[in-house]
Amino acid sequence: MAAEVKSVLFVCLGNICRSPIAEAVFRKLVIDQNAENKWMIDSAAVSDWNVGSSPDGRALSCLRNHDIETTHKARQITKDDFRTFDYILCMDESNLQDLKRKSNQIQNCKARIELLGSYDPQKQLIIEDPYYGNDEDFDTVYEQCLRSCKEFLTKPH
Repeated sequence: MAAEVKSVLFVCLGNICRSPIAEAVFRKLVIDQNAENKWMIDSAAVSDWNVGSSPDGRALSCLRNHDIETTHKARQITKDDFRTFDYILCMDESNLQDLKRKSNQIQNCKARIELLGSYDPQKQLIIEDPYYGNDEDFDTVYEQCLRSCKEFLTKPH
C-alpha cells in the first residue's frame, strides 16, 4: 500500500521573502531524507502584490549561500488551498489572522493553520519580514525556517 502524501503550504504577506525561503528549506530537508514522494510542498502570499514574481534577490542569494535553489514564482493563496493542503504554516500574527478569517469562509477547510515558528525549538514564534532589512535579516529568516522546518518534519503527520 502506498504511503499517503502529506502537504504543506508556507504563507507570508507577499510570497517573495519568507515563505519561498521556508518552502525551499523544507523541500531540501525532504529531499535529503529521500522523502520527496511523501510531501506536496508549495508557498503562497496572503496578498496579490507580487503574483508571478521571483523571490526577492536577497532571498535567492541567502538560499544560494546554503546550496539551495528555487524556481518559485509568487502566487496568492486560493480557496482550494484551504481544502487541499494538510498544513498552512505562516510567518506572523497578521498572516495567521488573515488566513483564519479566509478559512472561515471556506466549506470543507481541511488545512491546519499554524505559525511556522510554533515549531521553533528556540521558541522564536514570529518570523519577521526581512523585506525592509538587510542580508543579515534574511539569514535570520533562513535560520528560523531551518530550525522550525526540521522540527515540523520530525512530528507525526
